[in-house]
Amino acid sequence: MRRPITTRIDPELCIGCEACVRVCPTDALTMEDEIAVVSGDESLHCGHCVAVCPSDAVTVDGVSSAEFTLADGEPTEVYVDPGDFDLGQLVQLMRSRRSCRCYRDEEVSRAVLNDLVRIGTTAPSGTNCQLWTFTVLPDRAAVVVAAEKVKAFYDRLNQQASNGAYRLFARLFAGDALDRYYREYYETVKEGMRQWEEEGRDRLFHGAPAAILVGSKPGASCPAEDALLATQNILLAAHAMGLGTCLIGFVVEAMKRDAAIGEALGIPKGERTYAVIALGYPAVEYLAPTGRRRVEPRWVQAGG
Repeated sequence: MRRPITTRIDPELCIGCEACVRVCPTDALTMEDEIAVVSGDESLHCGHCVAVCPSDAVTVDGVSSAEFTLADGEPTEVYVDPGDFDLGQLVQLMRSRRSCRCYRDEEVSRAVLNDLVRIGTTAPSGTNCQLWTFTVLPDRAAVVVAAEKVKAFYDRLNQQASNGAYRLFARLFAGDALDRYYREYYETVKEGMRQWEEEGRDRLFHGAPAAILVGSKPGASCPAEDALLATQNILLAAHAMGLGTCLIGFVVEAMKRDAAIGEALGIPKGERTYAVIALGYPAVEYLAPTGRRRVEPRWVQAGG
């Protein structure tokens, strides 16, 4: 992914500290006559040079801090130094976020949804390509349209899985995937679809009034990782805003196998969705963070 350099250095403001030269990941800057100059022809557009310059001598076209002005006016331009944030508060936020499956009948404003997308883009991405995409379902009607398309996919899949002869045929040519689906998900999906049709109960999006689909355009070096990192930012920010969220894996799987779902939602061909976030104002109040499974890290030492 070739990206022409758009970095500019004002020689009148440059104080020759060399900070931008040292921090540039593509070696696009050098020193000439004690002044930093642009000498390369390719850039990651990471903005490291802008962030490190003490004299505001560096600009990168196409990179704007105005994108992070939040609707509520919360300041975002103050840089937080490493170690200069309360770690306990950060961990409390992470531990307090829970998957929400009970939502109030209250719309989420477009300003809030737009802020969540902006916050998602503060995540890192492979080679800083920033090719992630965000498809917003801003109200309950849009969520229901998506749910109906996904339901149609699982209707067809359940019909196939319920047929023993079809499962045998699939096993011969496609391995154990359909058999495993039948064993682990068939009954749950069948009951969920019955409840949707007969009771109006939404077991897919859990009645959420909005959703954000996070994906990637073709060409990213690690598209799934980029999308999921942006997703985590959105999940944590949503909690800080008073929203509940839940990742909906059944929708991701359906969209991977049925391109018509993405087309119905206006997602261009070739773009893939890696996370679907149901969100809204929670109708349940939790009182304590949850525990996690104990893990034992694997330590690697030179020489065994």
